[in-house]
Amino acid sequence: MVRTPSTMLPLGTLAPDFSLINVDAQTVSRDDFADTEALLVMFISNHCPYVKHVANELVRLGSDYLPRGVAMVAINSNDVAKYPADSPEQMVAEADERGYQFPYLYDETQEVAKAYGAACTPDFFLFDRNRALVYRGQLDSSRPDSGIPVTGADLRAALEAVLAGRVPSPGQHPSLGCNIKWKPGNEPDYFG
Repeated sequence: MVRTPSTMLPLGTLAPDFSLINVDAQTVSRDDFADTEALLVMFISNHCPYVKHVANELVRLGSDYLPRGVAMVAINSNDVAKYPADSPEQMVAEADERGYQFPYLYDETQEVAKAYGAACTPDFFLFDRNRALVYRGQLDSSRPDSGIPVTGADLRAALEAVLAGRVPSPGQHPSLGCNIKWKPGNEPDYFG
């Protein structure tokens, strides 16, 4: 596990398109959520201790914000050949066990992660009604073994701002987590 921060994609970036297979075997695309107030795209995985640390809060976010018009999708972009715990079959079990109410999509080619500039799990990207990026970075300041409770404070503040028609605070902090497990030779150029 390599502790990796978010790349902090520039605010205002338009949400890159995606069309990926969900754990229910249905295809889910960005444009399926065209009529929602906001779109939250989360890059997660099954085995990462940072994701495990916040998984229950992701469930609470779904319960709190899906009914309020926020679309949420989680995407797993890890190399499943080297990390079979993140395989599509294991994603089905994870989504069931956790009770995810949002799609959990498999990015087999890793092209969607590259398009979003995703670097770690978890990595969060919040887009407004026009699909412009208004928040990226951490869920909150809690990390495994930090002693700080998981509240989702940073992301919740951004969600509340968007739903109230305001721009979230530009003072945003990178997420920190496990690096995305890139396939050999597929690491994006944004790592220099």
